[in-house]
Amino acid sequence: MTDDDTQSGSASDSGADPSVEAGVSRRGLLGLVGAGAAGVAIGASAGMAGGLGVARATERASAASEYDFFGLHQAGITTPVQDHMHFAAFDMMARTDREDLISLLQDWSYAASRMTRGLEVSATGAVGGSPEAPPDDTGEALGLTASGLTITFGFGPTLFTVDGVDRFGIADRRPTVLERLPAFLGDDLDPDASGGDLCIQACADDPQVAVHAIRNLSRIAFGRAKIRWSQMGFGRTSRTTSAQATPRNLFGYKDGTANILADDRASLRDHVWVADSDSPAWMAGGSYLVARKIAMLIETWDRVRLSEQNTIIGRDKGEGAPLSGGDEFTEPDFTATDAAGAPLMPETSHVRLAHPDMNGGVRILRRGYNFVDGNTDLGRLDAGLFFLSYQRAPEQFVTLQRSLSTDVMSEYIRHTGSGLWAVPPGATPGSYVGVGLFA
Repeated sequence: MTDDDTQSGSASDSGADPSVEAGVSRRGLLGLVGAGAAGVAIGASAGMAGGLGVARATERASAASEYDFFGLHQAGITTPVQDHMHFAAFDMMARTDREDLISLLQDWSYAASRMTRGLEVSATGAVGGSPEAPPDDTGEALGLTASGLTITFGFGPTLFTVDGVDRFGIADRRPTVLERLPAFLGDDLDPDASGGDLCIQACADDPQVAVHAIRNLSRIAFGRAKIRWSQMGFGRTSRTTSAQATPRNLFGYKDGTANILADDRASLRDHVWVADSDSPAWMAGGSYLVARKIAMLIETWDRVRLSEQNTIIGRDKGEGAPLSGGDEFTEPDFTATDAAGAPLMPETSHVRLAHPDMNGGVRILRRGYNFVDGNTDLGRLDAGLFFLSYQRAPEQFVTLQRSLSTDVMSEYIRHTGSGLWAVPPGATPGSYVGVGLFA
């Protein structure tokens, strides 16, 4: 359920030339600039082996398999949540300057605008260049479709200042709300898996397409930025359209039932998109992204009796209905009680504590994923939820997270990674993501 006013990921194949001739860097490792400077259209025929296949038969086979990189908002926020995700946080290299940052964003935007259409990162791609030089594209997505790929970029607090140093001449453009998230009860954060100057969220219905995107954008960044940490996810834990079924998390419960949907323009305006009246002006049409890596104590949870699991969550495990009655989409009744006068929706249940009625109407848009990273040293599953949320201001997330301090579910989870990024509005053809920051 897409529309141009709320989702930059509307299906598009206009054949326009959105290459960044005026701005693609000549300093990038891969020579992508050659393609841009030569005025090669993103729809050029050379090196397109990865972009012209028939769309795979997936749950969203009837929907568009391509989402336009350009638009009012960045794709990957209200876009129908794909099945797979590869997320990466980057730090700018030492001794890089403002020109390096701008050229990196230009090169990334150019490559992303091609890959989201199922093309290789440049016209010469994986096999069309000189056999005596490394290819521009790594090639593992040859023959694959775009698979609904979206690529979303964000700017972290440390991109603007580190220890008071204005690294790229943009300190005065930093949003005042863009600060490191406060400490929360139960945090056990790994500093090497938190933060980052920049972030990229790549989502697709084919995991290889998402990995290809991060791999090639990392390669393009060589000499300018390096990966600080990354995370892969499978099995979405939220929905962003009414056509999508509510998925389940690794505790087995339906997740994201009350999520903000792409066609709810009023809620997106109030809770997700930065408004023209907000500050700074260059963020209008953007959003703020919170990422939290949440380890689930799977084996401990699996030994909890079903009735207690339901009480902890506040929903029926089978149907997803609130314990106050109805079906999955029935609003919880926090005044309902049992015969003994006890509330049917326990005061410490996750659903109750996170509900807008208990948090001054605060809402967020979620796009989380399950993850399994093998086993721990104790032989337990290293698994959990990679939580992603978009909100008009970070304070929305902070309010909800503090409300969850008494959540009984916190006994079964650990927050091990964290980050906050300003996600600028979408780019226009011929420009690049974040151009307003340098205006």
